[in-house]
Amino acid sequence: MSFRLRVLALLMLVAMTATAATAWLTLRQANRQVQETLTAGRQEVSRITGELRAYGFAHGTWEGLSPTVAELAKDTGQRVRVATESGVLLADSDALAGRAPRALSGQPSVLVDPRPVLLLPEGLAPRLSLKQAANAIADYRAAVTYAACLTRAGAALSARPDAWGVPRISTDRRPTRCEEPNGAVDPRIQQDLDTLLVCESEQRFAGCVQRVFNERVGSTAPERLEIRLGVRNESAPTLAAAPTVAVAVGVALAVILGALLLSRAVLRPVRAMTLAAKGLGEGDLGRRVPVSGRDEIAQLGGAFNRMADSIQAGEDRQRRLTSDIAHELRTPLANLRGYLEALRDGVVEPTPELLDSLHEEALLQQRIVDDLQDLALAEAGALTYHRTEVDLRELLETSRRAHRTQAEAAGVALELEAPRPVYVTADPDRLRQVLGNLVGNALRATAPGGSVTLALIPHLPHLPHSSGRGEPAVVEVRDTGRGIPAKDLPQLFDRFWRADAARGRATGGSGLGLSIARQFVTDHGGSIDVRSTVGAGTTITVVLPTIPRESGTSGGDGAAGGDSTSGGR
Repeated sequence: MSFRLRVLALLMLVAMTATAATAWLTLRQANRQVQETLTAGRQEVSRITGELRAYGFAHGTWEGLSPTVAELAKDTGQRVRVATESGVLLADSDALAGRAPRALSGQPSVLVDPRPVLLLPEGLAPRLSLKQAANAIADYRAAVTYAACLTRAGAALSARPDAWGVPRISTDRRPTRCEEPNGAVDPRIQQDLDTLLVCESEQRFAGCVQRVFNERVGSTAPERLEIRLGVRNESAPTLAAAPTVAVAVGVALAVILGALLLSRAVLRPVRAMTLAAKGLGEGDLGRRVPVSGRDEIAQLGGAFNRMADSIQAGEDRQRRLTSDIAHELRTPLANLRGYLEALRDGVVEPTPELLDSLHEEALLQQRIVDDLQDLALAEAGALTYHRTEVDLRELLETSRRAHRTQAEAAGVALELEAPRPVYVTADPDRLRQVLGNLVGNALRATAPGGSVTLALIPHLPHLPHSSGRGEPAVVEVRDTGRGIPAKDLPQLFDRFWRADAARGRATGGSGLGLSIARQFVTDHGGSIDVRSTVGAGTTITVVLPTIPRESGTSGGDGAAGGDSTSGGR
């Protein structure tokens, strides 16, 4: 994955994580607080209604209810308004707290019925149950009357339900005017029983008995209450800030951690490249950076390593060149110096042969210097080429004539194979120099009786050619010499390299000819290659782009005109 995609993916992951975490937290917190609010509301309503019902159950009246309402409002934080079902206001927590009553909320009122729920014993016959229910009605009337009296007298009392759910009243003191129920027969008990008999045939027996019970004690029991809770426009509970802050901090930490990981992934190779660049600047050309992956950072590291390899290779070439030049010039210059000192001191006679030899040696050193200069200019793209239309067949014939004497002296046949003219745009002098170097090397490498062939092949079908140019022309210089081992072929075009280390300048040339030939051919848009078999000979192939014949003329002299350009690498 590319570095850009990794950064984008990380940012998207962080953004999605932050969004999801915030949404999850908000939803979870809102749901929890809604649930807590509903639960708390239900619990508060249950507590308020339960305590008010317990008050009515125990006291048999709603008198003295205000302290209980005030305490409930204080404990629950709710506004509590209590009125009877007929609309008589009994207590309002706002008024009890000394404030103006606030507008009530839109919540429906809650009904509170203080009458007991009868507990019908299981297993009793319906008629017996009805008789017991009639007694329970009478007991409840008596208990309610007694509890109401105690309440009005200010006595502290409590109530507990009996087996039928009817309250049994107890108090720490009994005022004289309040008569405790003594089990006397209620004259209305027969009426109660007659009314209850309608339930004997009812399917919902218990419900019917409860309904009749409520009707018969209705005149004695406290009236049902309507309770209103809350105020209008009450502010909703706000979300807790602590969990939100915690998740925000967690997301921020995740972002920081992601940024640290990303910066580490980016800065580590950059830091390595910085140290390697400093090392290169300080002369440590062997410094490289580790490369892993295929993203942009890895590509940058690979480009840096290739640049460092190129710098090191150039430095090595320069060092070798300096060493080679010093080696090539040291011995002949020492010889010249020795002979000149001997001539000055009169040790040797200045014979014509000696002077010719010294002059030839000086010319050879001059040639080495000139070749080095030409090669340096060509490699720098500063060598000027005077290009014109050149007939390669004529150029090969000229080179054959120039080397005929050398070939005859070496006992080597110098042959030409050029079936027809082939025209290229080139600097004829530089091409003659290329051919001269190749032919000279071939003659020196060929034993007497062998042959050197200059061949011109108009084109080869498998070679590509550029648009607007003719098909490539191929020049081959083939010899039947000793050949070159395969391991030496990659070094053939290096400066001062000789296939036979024992050959000196007298028999092996300056060691720069093939380097110059390759550079000149490359600057002409061509290529040069070598094939060799030990014991069979060597073939050097030069490929040059031609010009279409219909756009040219029949000879070099008929060119529209030459141009002078600098060679490019």
